[in-house]
Amino acid sequence: MDKLSKLQEKIGYKFKNISLLKTSLTHSSYINEVKGAKCNERMEFLGDSVLSLVVSEYIYNHLKKSSEGDLSKIRASVVCEAGLDKVADEIGIGECLYLSRGEALNGGRERKSMIADAVEALFAAVFLDGGMDEAKRVILSLTEKYINEYSGKNPKITEYKTRLQEYAQNFSKQVEYTLVSQEGPDHDKHYVYSVSLDGKIVGTGGGKSKKSAEQAAAKEACTRLKIL
Repeated sequence: MDKLSKLQEKIGYKFKNISLLKTSLTHSSYINEVKGAKCNERMEFLGDSVLSLVVSEYIYNHLKKSSEGDLSKIRASVVCEAGLDKVADEIGIGECLYLSRGEALNGGRERKSMIADAVEALFAAVFLDGGMDEAKRVILSLTEKYINEYSGKNPKITEYKTRLQEYAQNFSKQVEYTLVSQEGPDHDKHYVYSVSLDGKIVGTGGGKSKKSAEQAAAKEACTRLKIL
């Protein structure tokens, strides 16, 4: 299965016009090397609005006791760069980006701002290809659990790396993540990472991306250290 097919499977949407998907994944650096390619900047603009509307409607209808200020904070947590980075990590969008050779070599596939922009552009592509109902379905399938997390409705979902880092700081310990192994073809990699405190391994975990593997390792560490 190629990268684009895998991505469509992960978001639960199959494009009728695959060129919309490709454009949503194309960084501006790529068009300087490939004649005729279109970058995702305009889609990013549209996707930002579509995402904001979908999340706003959802929290307005589901968090009836929340004030305007609370709703704004919850929405901001979901649509900000850090929030979109979680979605990007889940679907592995970084591996699908069309980048210039230089941008790819300089770590563009893991640059948070670039990845967040691509997620917004992807949402715009779904909207343009399938309409608002499909965009809403896809967006909520990827963000609903984070909305619940930020609103306090699902306290079990947590940012394990953050919890582990806070624990380490309290005890003046150094956290370090180390790549143990990576297997599989480029479009379907599986990474395994370990995490250590002052050189002692306290957790190991795997995932489809480096970030998800680190998160899994941190989760195991939090469980072992009883800091969940």
